[in-house]
Amino acid sequence: MSLRVAVLGAGHFGRFHALKASRPGDNPLRLVALHDADQARAAQVAAECGVPALPAVEAIAAAQAVIVAAPTRFHAALGRQVLEAGRHLFMEKPIAATLAEAQALADLAESRGLVLQVGHIERFSAAFRAVVAAQEGSRAVHWEAVRVAPFRPRSLDVSVVLDLMIHDIDLVLKLAGGPPHTVEAVGARVMSDHADFAVARLGFPGGRAATITASRVSLAMERRLRVLGNEGEMSVDFLSRSLAMLRRGGAEPVATMPGYGIDRAGWTDHDSLEAEHAGFARACAGEAPPEVGAAEGMAALGVALAVEAAISAFD
Repeated sequence: MSLRVAVLGAGHFGRFHALKASRPGDNPLRLVALHDADQARAAQVAAECGVPALPAVEAIAAAQAVIVAAPTRFHAALGRQVLEAGRHLFMEKPIAATLAEAQALADLAESRGLVLQVGHIERFSAAFRAVVAAQEGSRAVHWEAVRVAPFRPRSLDVSVVLDLMIHDIDLVLKLAGGPPHTVEAVGARVMSDHADFAVARLGFPGGRAATITASRVSLAMERRLRVLGNEGEMSVDFLSRSLAMLRRGGAEPVATMPGYGIDRAGWTDHDSLEAEHAGFARACAGEAPPEVGAAEGMAALGVALAVEAAISAFD
C-alpha cells in the first residue's frame, strides 16, 4: 500500500515531488494534498496533480508523511509543525538554515520515533552508485568536484553553496567517510545578494583533501568528478554518463605507463527522485533506516555553513 503524503511548497522542485507522488500505478507514495503560501501557485500545481490545495494544517492532517520543499528559511518552522503532528518528514536539502534548527528537528524526530530524511537526491543516482562501486578497494587521497551552470533566476534566497555545492559536499563526505578538519573557500556575489560562485578546499585526516567548485553564473553546464588515489585516477563526466579509470592492469594499455591501462564504464540512468521516494517509503514502513538521515543532512549543512563563513571572511 502506498504511503499517503502531502507536499508543502509547490515551487520548482516541490512541483516535481508532487507530480511524481501523484503518478498512477505502482508508486511508493500517494499524494493526497498540497500546500503553498502562494495560493494561485498551489491551485495550479494541485490541479495538475489531481489533489486539493489545502492550508498547511489540513494538508499535514490528511497525510501519513510530509515532503517539505519550501524555501530554506521556512524549513525549521514547517518541519517542526509536521513532526509535532506525528507525521514522518522528508525535508528537501538543506535540512535547515542553521545547525541549531537542524539539531532541533533531529531531536524532535527521534523523540517522537519519526523518520526524518533529507533530500540529497544525488545519493540515489545511478551515477554516484557507479562511482562508489568503482572506488571500492582503492584508497582515494583527493577528490575534485565541479558543478556549474548558466544563470537562472531561481533559488536566489540562498547562496550557490546551499543551492548547488551542498550536493557535492554530501557526496564527498560520503566518499571520504567522515567530516573534514579544515575548510577554506573563496567566492563572490555576481547576480544575487549571496555568493553565486564558490571554490572550497576541504582537508581530511591523513592529508586527504577535496576541492569543490560550484557556480550558477557560468558559461555552460558542467558536472564532473575526479578521484586520485593509490590505484591511479578516476574521471567521471556526469553529463556524458562516462567513467574512466587509469589503474594498474587496466584494459586499454597506456604506452608511457607499463602495466597500467584504462578501464571505461558507464551507467544507465534511472529515476533518482523515484528511488529517493521509494527509500523514504521503506524507512517510514520500518524496513530500513533512511539513506540520508538527519546526521548526514547536518554534516553537509555544517560544512556548507563553514564554506559560507570562509567566503564572508574572504569578502
